[in-house]
Amino acid sequence: MNLITTPLSISTLAIFLTVFTLLLDFMKRRKKWSHYPPGPASLPFVGTMFSIDFHNPHHSFSQLQKKFGNIFSLQNCWTNLVVLNGYKTVKEALVHKSEDFADRPHFPIYEHIGIVVARYGRVWKEQRRFALSALRNFGMGKKSLEDRVVEEAEFLCSAIKSEEGKSFDIHVLVNNAVCNMICTIVFGDRFDYGDETFNKLLQLFQNSLNEETGFLPQLLNVVPILVRIPGVPQKVFRAQKELIDFIDVILDKHMKTWDPAYSRDLTDVFLKEMEKNGFHYRNLRLVAQDLFTAGSETTSTTLRWALLYMLLHPEIQGKVQAEIDKVIGRERPPTMKDQASMPYTNAVIHEVQRCGNIVPVGLPHMTYRDTELQGFFIPKGTTIITNLSSVLKDETVWEKPNQFYPEHFLDAKGQFVKPEAFLPFSAGRRACPGEQLARMELFLFFTALLQKFTFVLPEDQPRPREDGRFALTNSPHPYLLRALPR
Repeated sequence: MNLITTPLSISTLAIFLTVFTLLLDFMKRRKKWSHYPPGPASLPFVGTMFSIDFHNPHHSFSQLQKKFGNIFSLQNCWTNLVVLNGYKTVKEALVHKSEDFADRPHFPIYEHIGIVVARYGRVWKEQRRFALSALRNFGMGKKSLEDRVVEEAEFLCSAIKSEEGKSFDIHVLVNNAVCNMICTIVFGDRFDYGDETFNKLLQLFQNSLNEETGFLPQLLNVVPILVRIPGVPQKVFRAQKELIDFIDVILDKHMKTWDPAYSRDLTDVFLKEMEKNGFHYRNLRLVAQDLFTAGSETTSTTLRWALLYMLLHPEIQGKVQAEIDKVIGRERPPTMKDQASMPYTNAVIHEVQRCGNIVPVGLPHMTYRDTELQGFFIPKGTTIITNLSSVLKDETVWEKPNQFYPEHFLDAKGQFVKPEAFLPFSAGRRACPGEQLARMELFLFFTALLQKFTFVLPEDQPRPREDGRFALTNSPHPYLLRALPR
């Protein structure tokens, strides 16, 4: 009789395999470094993943910060993470030790659509330099783009006026206006709000954001073998794939009309760069997707928070409108030159960004080399989470961190001031390259809206919720408003 088939031998083999697997798991999860940041207990195989609510990660981080301090460690299966909290900690990492924390981790969930996030190094620096240069060439900070924002604000106000003071959800209209600015930069033209192609693009974009939230995407990122199971990524990230396919169709149509002698938009500039410096098509696709994510969703969400706060604080809305009437009047459109003469409006916009907490945990970083931070050793290749929520609501910096309080950005004389802890666009080498564009859009759209309308709560509607819902960005729960022409 073959002994390997006896019940005793099978039991022995099972015990051996179990012990071996547990030992292997323990060896992969154990920390061999001294002075490594503390953290919650790590369970076999899953690590600390059950310690985090991935639908509200910043809330989980806040609780863990109280227990373990401003620097603590987590473990997603066998991937090591360190979470940085508070202004001083995040500033030291991203500003004073910017290169140490400049890398990005690998994201296997994007591989099925042909996107590979650029690691820190020569290629990333070239792409970053190109992106900043291209944005400048197409008007970021220039009058040409400012004129387009003003024009788009007029389209938005016209669409709102057509609601005739009735209750409506402004989400779609605001999203249309902001996304049109990205379409102008990337594709050279805007879309009518009712355009079928445009609305499909926006819907796919929103669906793709929702797919990246929760436990499952985190698990697939840290156990990449699961992404390689046939059919899994196509089922879990269907909208993500559809969005990229849709962008491919738009880019392909654009490329067929490309004239190397004339640059209409960012896509044309990139095509020329591909010929000269060997940039790949997947880089163009990534830039397009990044601009839509970082350049439209965040700004659109900020404007929706702004209008929500105006509904909840009508006295603040009245002060903003008084300043608009004094500096601009009610006829001519606002310009960026007006901003310097409008400290209160500027303070309100900044407080919306702070209190709305639009990107609460930022995008993950990764240590480029071994480093130390506030006495803790963090090895090369560690995923770093910058808890921006803890910076924007740091109790050691902000007078009323959990309240909407524009005076955070005003001095004793009522002049605008910006505390260093205001980091909604992150900081350091991976800071948002579209910050200047976002600031322009926020000021011009917000002032144009409050110049033309007073926003009020519908009488038959309950008070809107002030807590947000997380899907990469922290956005307001749906709410209705009425826009009364002034």
